[in-house]
Amino acid sequence: MTEQPEAETETDVEVEVETVEAVVRAQMAKALGGRRGMIEAAVPTIVFTVLWLATRELTLALSISLGAAVVLLAVRLVQRSTVQFVLNAIFGIGIGWLFVSISAGRGGSADDQALAYFLPGIIYNAGYSVVLAATCLIGWPLVGFMVGSVTGDPTAWHADKQVVRLCSRLTWLLTIPCLVRVVVQTPIWLAGKSGSIDADSAVAALGVLKIAMGWPLQLAALAAMVWLLSRNHTPIESATQSS
Repeated sequence: MTEQPEAETETDVEVEVETVEAVVRAQMAKALGGRRGMIEAAVPTIVFTVLWLATRELTLALSISLGAAVVLLAVRLVQRSTVQFVLNAIFGIGIGWLFVSISAGRGGSADDQALAYFLPGIIYNAGYSVVLAATCLIGWPLVGFMVGSVTGDPTAWHADKQVVRLCSRLTWLLTIPCLVRVVVQTPIWLAGKSGSIDADSAVAALGVLKIAMGWPLQLAALAAMVWLLSRNHTPIESATQSS
């Protein structure tokens, strides 16, 4: 009987995982995308913010930020590497552009339209915070389903209270960055919208905060998760073992 190729597939690696902690570490590392994924997420926001402040040409700022993301996508395609993180950035620009168009359609000023670009991010983080918190409060923390994706049974982990407790703590740690972004960015957005502070200052602050509170906060949460995971070794059982 011939041997299988030496190269391990992603599925092979996941099946060999024996602890909840190892599952979550692997899944989080995959989700973050490394330094390159962080840069690809930040570049469009940097381009948009700088161009808007320098030219006050909203269409130009949006177009060039989208163009930068497309260039990053082309590089990924040429290298035949994952395009997930670039597509996330392009999707974010598209949603921002939609909100800008809605603001323009309602007669919003150029300042209103520039602020509208940052509104989807605030709404997304608020919604994500609510969803994550809700999964913990009802006793089905989202991180638990990461465990289920490895064991082959999406809900078997819930029978182990120790696993549920660990997954709840990890899910709360994922919730914190989203809550912090909403708490910090919402007052600035509202102040810029109402005229309490200069719109350009609000746009500049939101642009900086979107980057500074993006991956850095996510990495801080990941570091806290790694610390928590390093303290425990909660075993998991596959669907076949538990049946």
